[in-house]
Amino acid sequence: MNVLNRNINNIFFIFALSHLIIWTIVPSLTNKNLPLDTIEALAWGSNLDWGFNKHPPMSAFFPEVFFKIFGAQDWAFYLLSQIFVLIAFYFVFKLSFEVLGNIKLSLISVLLLESIYFYNFTTPEFNVNVCQLPFWSLVVYFTWKIYETKEIKFSDCFFIGLFAAIGFLSKYLFIYLLLAIIFLFTHSIFVKKIKKFDFKYLITIEVFLVLLVPHLIWLFNNDFITINYGLKRTGLEGSEIFDHFKYPLIFLLKQIGILVPFFFLVFLLVKKVKFKINFKDQKFLFLLFVNILPIALMFLTSAITGSKIRTMWMTPFYLFFGLMFVYIFQSQINIKKINSFLYGFIFLFFISPILYSYESISKTDKRTDYPGKEIAAKVQIVWDQDFDKEIEFVTGNEWNAGNLSYHLKSRPKWEGFNSSEILKKSSQFICVDDVCLGRY
Repeated sequence: MNVLNRNINNIFFIFALSHLIIWTIVPSLTNKNLPLDTIEALAWGSNLDWGFNKHPPMSAFFPEVFFKIFGAQDWAFYLLSQIFVLIAFYFVFKLSFEVLGNIKLSLISVLLLESIYFYNFTTPEFNVNVCQLPFWSLVVYFTWKIYETKEIKFSDCFFIGLFAAIGFLSKYLFIYLLLAIIFLFTHSIFVKKIKKFDFKYLITIEVFLVLLVPHLIWLFNNDFITINYGLKRTGLEGSEIFDHFKYPLIFLLKQIGILVPFFFLVFLLVKKVKFKINFKDQKFLFLLFVNILPIALMFLTSAITGSKIRTMWMTPFYLFFGLMFVYIFQSQINIKKINSFLYGFIFLFFISPILYSYESISKTDKRTDYPGKEIAAKVQIVWDQDFDKEIEFVTGNEWNAGNLSYHLKSRPKWEGFNSSEILKKSSQFICVDDVCLGRY
């Protein structure tokens, strides 16, 4: 059995390493410039704060750490994205083994995720959605540790609070997973008729809230700008009666469309679609709460408010879908006749980077075709003709000014859109269109 486990672990390692290499090299070779959200995160990271005009701080923090290590090397930020994806994959694999007790089925639970384009095609762009992935998987994993054991450990409660806070500080939509977990434990308490409350649960809440305090202070001091941005993105202000039906329906259709390749692989894996739902099965209930409930809450949000749910927001929501479906159909899975599944997996594993490469090379009007490095070189020449000191800041939108901040050799800080106050204090600066750069 130990030999089998080692072999499967080696296969998982080969799969993970292959995924990392392919999805780091392909965009590095086919893209001329980093994607929009990555440049945006780097712009914010050049002048780190506890929040920014669009999002909380963590999606800027991690790219900035990588910039300090590797500098303006595009491949490093594609690598960063894949590291985040693989951390999530690892904890899916780890939890799958604990739930299923079968190392082969655990591997299949992860391999199924390659059929969901959130975990391959869209991953080269490091953004708030990718940033959530490892913390989503970690929170679910440590929640399981508490859920399935009678002895609640201090460390598990601490880690849930820690990773929940980092996830929430990556993107506020992380709250949908946290709400699902609250409902899970509330249901568990009522079903098991637990009369004695374990105060270790408070550790999770305390750690979570303490880590949020600096961001909450920043939010208050900045008129809740990130929350207002998020609400504007939903189109909530202009919502009409019909939107309460239209947008939830569009949301459901998009989720089904996204999962078509996933269901195709499941179909290849399961010879007979036959299963019984047992709501007394604690493992099934756990998987139902962490997989279906966050999506259901998103659907209800759209239905109640009439708001538009953007497809990419759902990136972390499907991390444990492979595990859930393998658990449901495990008695119908014949490991000895798995070749058709493997052929389907290999096809999807390679077709995704091929399609990405084709789109990246064939289309020439994308953000990733922007000549950011060349523009920065020209700006540097103009600056050096007039001044002999380094550029310290840039102002303007995150894309144009952010590219300059990333590509210029002095790595100037991005100072946002309002340049008037900064320029009043600057003795040396130049402005081109809506972008200004200079020294403090």
